[in-house]
Amino acid sequence: MSRLVVKLGSSIVADDRGEVRLAVLERVCDQLAQLHRAGAEVVVVTSGAIARGMGAMGIEIRPRGVDELQAASAVGQGKLYQVYDELLHAREVPTAQVLLTFFDMSARTHYLNARHTLSRLLQWRVVPIINENDTTATDEISFGNNDFLAAQVAILVGAELLLLLTDAAGVFTADPRLAPDAALIDRVADPQALEGYQIGHNTSPLGSGGMRSKVLAAEMATAAGIPALIASGLEPETIVRAVAGEAVGTRFPAREGRYSSFKLWLKYAKPARGRLVVDAGAARALREGGTSLLPVGIVDVVGTFDAGDAVDVAHDSEPIGKGICNYSSAELHRVLGLKSAAVRELMPRASDEAVHRDYFVLA
Repeated sequence: MSRLVVKLGSSIVADDRGEVRLAVLERVCDQLAQLHRAGAEVVVVTSGAIARGMGAMGIEIRPRGVDELQAASAVGQGKLYQVYDELLHAREVPTAQVLLTFFDMSARTHYLNARHTLSRLLQWRVVPIINENDTTATDEISFGNNDFLAAQVAILVGAELLLLLTDAAGVFTADPRLAPDAALIDRVADPQALEGYQIGHNTSPLGSGGMRSKVLAAEMATAAGIPALIASGLEPETIVRAVAGEAVGTRFPAREGRYSSFKLWLKYAKPARGRLVVDAGAARALREGGTSLLPVGIVDVVGTFDAGDAVDVAHDSEPIGKGICNYSSAELHRVLGLKSAAVRELMPRASDEAVHRDYFVLA
């Protein structure tokens, strides 16, 4: 294993009071240093900045307000990175703090800059410690949680494994905290096979993800040809055992057929703010022709959204895909069903495409 991304959830990094789980992080850093000495290139994506800030400020329940979350992150981010830096420095492993946003992944120039920077750090044998820049991110420009960020980073650097560490032993047939007979699923070849199980959104008081988001992150990575593994970060030697291919956690083997990293993010992470209902001709063109969606093919607009928001696209009740809309819902109500020439008469500066094919992904 020459290159891997290890993601640590908030429940691994901090306890319920927001205090750093130092013993756990020491074991993690021991393993990272062991792999580093063996020649592996390791990237760490860590949650816990908000939890660490909450602990420092004596806040017991995760805030809901964006300003409070961002302020807690600002308090905790430096303190969190310092822990990693000191632990890995003591093991003769240099580190670098890297804060990423959605724009760093979606804008081509920023994406390439992020890739080049991370590539150079790995060439220098430096371990990047990555977190989302929670202090400035909003719902519209956020990955939602670091599981999705970790999947995007794995795609960005061309990792050979994405390892998602949590406080559970892996994916179970039900929440083991609520169902004593829940069984560990050791391998998931097709993520759709999990739909019959109760893979919930439950998370710790300090976290934002849950097992569902980890499964979706694994699905994103495997769709890009990168195997993923969900396992317990509280158990000793989990990382080195996973890299060695031992039976630990829940493995998701890489799948054939790949999307771009942006379309993977759009498909799995970007929330839809509305829905466009299209006619049969537009549905066929989107599915079979890989075309853009024009206003003439839209028969109904559901929900309220702005230009630049993600929208689901459907024909009758059958989902077709998801895309970034070039119009607001109010604008689309004015032009739906109209041909391009008529649209330009009403809105001279409007885009010809309601959803461009480069910003659309099939369901």
